Amino acid sequence: MSKTVVSSDRKEVIIGFDQPFCIIGERINPTGRKLMAEEMKKGDYSRVISDAEAQVKAGAHMLDVNAGIPLADEPGILAKSIQLVQEVVDVPISIDSSIVEALEAGLAVYKGRPLVNSVTGEEERLEVVLPLVKKYDAAVVAISNDETGISEDPNVRYEVAKKIVERAEDYGIKREDVVVDPLVMPVGAINSAGIGVFQLIQRLRNELKVNTTCGASNISFGLPNRHGLNSAFLSMAMCAGMTSAIMNPLHSEEVTAIKGADVMMGVDPECRRWINTFREPQPENEGSHNRTRPRRRRR
Repeated sequence: MSKTVVSSDRKEVIIGFDQPFCIIGERINPTGRKLMAEEMKKGDYSRVISDAEAQVKAGAHMLDVNAGIPLADEPGILAKSIQLVQEVVDVPISIDSSIVEALEAGLAVYKGRPLVNSVTGEEERLEVVLPLVKKYDAAVVAISNDETGISEDPNVRYEVAKKIVERAEDYGIKREDVVVDPLVMPVGAINSAGIGVFQLIQRLRNELKVNTTCGASNISFGLPNRHGLNSAFLSMAMCAGMTSAIMNPLHSEEVTAIKGADVMMGVDPECRRWINTFREPQPENEGSHNRTRPRRRRR
């Protein structure tokens, strides 16, 4: 069984086929969040801290931290964000950037064993990111696209993933430390996107024997009731073999779907996590009242 081990300085998380699904909180990302971007650019990280705390409270097992702000010092902002997040929460971090200098700045200050997000199948990217992953003994997200772009054919995306996994092994990075993103397409635009990615996830699990992740909300882009559709997708993707997702844990409908799928797949022993989350609290004094009520004697 493939197990990807990541950690903070206080907690270890295992992503694996026989493990509960790993929720990676996506909200510390200024892309599309103008207010957060402006605050981070000015050195105000209060929203970063509050988002970190809220996501962990909602059930995130890891946090993705991104600082992609145009015309800003991304390496410095990313490093500072990581340091602050590690001070307030104990979960591991996915260090997210398309800029290699920012990845290294984040890795240099990180305490523990992070997930690097990400490397693609492009030769230039492989040659600079994989040595960095090896240097810092990190795990890495492998995105299934290369110089030709993102193929709509799942078989092509599988071959790109295979190339990245094999190249990583050439650098001494074990395949259990490569978490493949099969690239989820919008099902509203490509009607076969769901079944295609499920088949690809199965191949990645059974043939490459690697863990997987994705941007879960991509599947529902442009459609109504996105949370309902995301919930259905996550449950089915888990059944196909997906082991983690980058998502918003504040959407309770989707988190509930994941917890339910964990139960059905036997990775929530005795349903303990489900019971602890959803069991209604016993009314105060009800139990003790029942135990102490005197019995009438029969005459």
